[in-house]
Amino acid sequence: MYRGDFALGTLMRFLPIVTQIFLWWAIFDTIGGAEPGNAAVAGYSFHNVVAYYLLSMVSRAFSSMPGLASGIALQIRNGEVKKYLVQPVDLLGFLLLTRVAHKLAYYSVAALPFALVFFLCQRFFVGPWPDGLQWTCFVLALLLSFLLGFFLEACIGLLGFWFLEVSSLLFVYMLFNFFLSGHMFPLDMVPQPWHAIVDLLPLKYLAYYPAAVLLGKVPRDHLVGGLLSQCVWVVVFIVLARVMFRRGVRRYAGYGG
Repeated sequence: MYRGDFALGTLMRFLPIVTQIFLWWAIFDTIGGAEPGNAAVAGYSFHNVVAYYLLSMVSRAFSSMPGLASGIALQIRNGEVKKYLVQPVDLLGFLLLTRVAHKLAYYSVAALPFALVFFLCQRFFVGPWPDGLQWTCFVLALLLSFLLGFFLEACIGLLGFWFLEVSSLLFVYMLFNFFLSGHMFPLDMVPQPWHAIVDLLPLKYLAYYPAAVLLGKVPRDHLVGGLLSQCVWVVVFIVLARVMFRRGVRRYAGYGG
């Protein structure tokens, strides 16, 4: 039943894309037609946009960490974090391995619904087939998006050492994440000067960047540089999470038996 829930839940996550397909079909039909090559917005045809949404769902499945930040904050508030202080178990390392196990179990079951949806929507993937370099960079970008999503949300959860409740902060983060990660629309459509600002943020690596790599929207000579930038952001949040945990433990006080 647990794995069946994975499979059904994965399939249901694709249903909102149907609404997006109708929305973008109406937009492209208005400006010149929804057939490939008839119209383009920021370099995206109607078929490109649908393909982008499908790939961004894969990216989000890697980078999303439901319940991580709120779970860490709850353990701090309830005093459960003390078990990581008196036992030789690292909080961040334990939670990271837990998420790795969860993702492995999830994709072992969710691979079939993903394959079914992509098979039914294969006509939206127009243009040349990605080469080996694009596939390699896509896989690396997905793995880095997982690490970035984990440590970014872990930092929000570790704010529980200083704040009694982090739900409001988490809501604000999720709001910005929805728009600035590329989950709602391709970030190429953001006009200047806002595009330059969004390009400097780490959120684009959670959904937009892996999808853009496989669709060929990232120039080949920028692929390595983009991955290096993503690596830098991962390292930044790893270090930040470690510093926050150590400083938070210094001011943490637990009472009772």
